[in-house]
Amino acid sequence: MVPEHESVEIAAGWAELERARNGSEKAWRALFQQYSPRLLRIAVLMTGSPDAARDCVQETFVRVLSAVVRDHSGSLRAYLSTIVYRLALNENARQSRQTPMQASESASPDPSPLDEALANERQREVARVIRMLPDHQRDVLILRLHGGHSYEEIAEMTGVSLGTVKSRIFYAAKSARKELKNRGAV
Repeated sequence: MVPEHESVEIAAGWAELERARNGSEKAWRALFQQYSPRLLRIAVLMTGSPDAARDCVQETFVRVLSAVVRDHSGSLRAYLSTIVYRLALNENARQSRQTPMQASESASPDPSPLDEALANERQREVARVIRMLPDHQRDVLILRLHGGHSYEEIAEMTGVSLGTVKSRIFYAAKSARKELKNRGAV
């Protein structure tokens, strides 16, 4: 059973989307202001590039305005996060086809895009460790920590079982904690 305050939030998000689709600029701005910061964090951490992340977020909003959504039982936040998640995966796949992977991101003399995007040293170190995780662990950890999604929402977004999501998050957090400890960040 969904708690009443969550069902009100779910209905309000979908109602705001309908107003935006019907031409309300105020509704469009409200949706963008409410959801884009979280979507951007997810996309930056998944792609490693603020530019690619902004493109993913923009494309998410373009797609959601024209999409036909028949099921409004889930939250708009989860729906938007699913779109940005899949766009970020596609961007990563596109980048890996275009540029061979380098041995180390930190070998570059220029600061990485994540270094520019995150404000302080501890956040940069955490972001580096998260980016080093295997993709399947990294993605679910980002969706949980930076997307604020429940395990159930992550399972639905990624298409894996709830138990697998829990396991991946557990091992991702364990690996990240160990690496941060090795680096002296915790």
